[in-house]
Amino acid sequence: MFRSLCSDLVPQTRTARRLAFLTLIQSMGTGLFLTSSAIFFTRVIGFSTESVAVVLSVAGFFGFLSTIPAGRLADRFGARLLLAGNYAGLSVLFALYCFGDAFAVFAVVACLIAVGETAGSPLRAALTFNLFGRESAAKVRAQMRSIFNLGSMAGAALAGVALAAGTGQAFYSVIGVNACAQLICAVVTLSLREPVRPEHEPRQSGAQSRAALRDYRFVAVTLASGILELHNAMLNIGIPLWITVRLRESGSLNSVVMISNTLLVLLFQVRLSRGADSARGSAILQRRSGIFLLVSCLVFAGTAAVPHGWVAPLVVLAAVVMVFGEIYQAAGSWGISFELPPPGRQGEYQGVFALGRGLQQFVGPMLVTALVINIGAYGWIVLGIVFGVVGALCVPLVRAAEQDAKKILVAA
Repeated sequence: MFRSLCSDLVPQTRTARRLAFLTLIQSMGTGLFLTSSAIFFTRVIGFSTESVAVVLSVAGFFGFLSTIPAGRLADRFGARLLLAGNYAGLSVLFALYCFGDAFAVFAVVACLIAVGETAGSPLRAALTFNLFGRESAAKVRAQMRSIFNLGSMAGAALAGVALAAGTGQAFYSVIGVNACAQLICAVVTLSLREPVRPEHEPRQSGAQSRAALRDYRFVAVTLASGILELHNAMLNIGIPLWITVRLRESGSLNSVVMISNTLLVLLFQVRLSRGADSARGSAILQRRSGIFLLVSCLVFAGTAAVPHGWVAPLVVLAAVVMVFGEIYQAAGSWGISFELPPPGRQGEYQGVFALGRGLQQFVGPMLVTALVINIGAYGWIVLGIVFGVVGALCVPLVRAAEQDAKKILVAA
């Protein structure tokens, strides 16, 4: 088992190993910062929780707007230099948190960081595609996701030291380490070399030159994938609130859910991503995701009606089923986003595809909270039905988008 896990996680090529090192460093810095940032902003700097929440929401909106411009710039100038500059900029911006406690400075820096972090998603996707091509990009993304989880765990563990110390100096050290991690990522990104591929060709006239946002079939696929990605809101908002508010269980049960989620993604993301090397296979993975998420929601609904002794085991069971829906959704989304864009437009289409993720980040917390907390068990059932229906729709939606893409290539 251990040998199989190592073979899944350890990339075979030198370029992939560099990308894995980059992902590990980035995720450790991110896990380190996110685990302690809320306490840093409120207890060390002294901002109110309400003001921090408002600023981070506004920052998320600016980040949402950055995805398509970032993708278009990647198509025009190449993703490597832009991503390296993005990491370098984030290094400076994170460091600025250490040199000022004015609310206006915090708001501006937070918005710029959100733009940098959100824009980094289509840039990384475009760079991965440019480095590994359609044949291997989805598998590499699966490896990177497993490694990202590993790094996030390590970063969160390190953050525990700062949280235990509780001093301002410890929190400033966390920010400094994260800033250094971003700078290391910039250097590693510069060491990567994008090969010249046929996909990097001048834009074609006619239908092929239309903006990705006007490729309605692709936008429909993007929206469907974004809805399935509501599993993130389930994990981060719905399940913790369901456990503590509706079921009145200890928060330690949520810790079990989070740990099992991380470990299962680490163990199974690569091997369950097989089939993501084609649009059809990716659509089937998305459909499978909808089924698992539907079953998970139904089990969560059932936890409201069972004897107390059964609550914790059923919550863990539902969370485990949800993880497999999450794994299939992530793998399917990578394959779709790599396979459907026309030649030379990978960055722009990745930017549009990132809008689905951004949309669920905006709507997800409010929607899941309204269903799970305000409605209860029936809310879980409604959410599950949405997952099942959308997952089933992914196959015909992807088929239509794939046929449209083939028509464009023939016309060109």
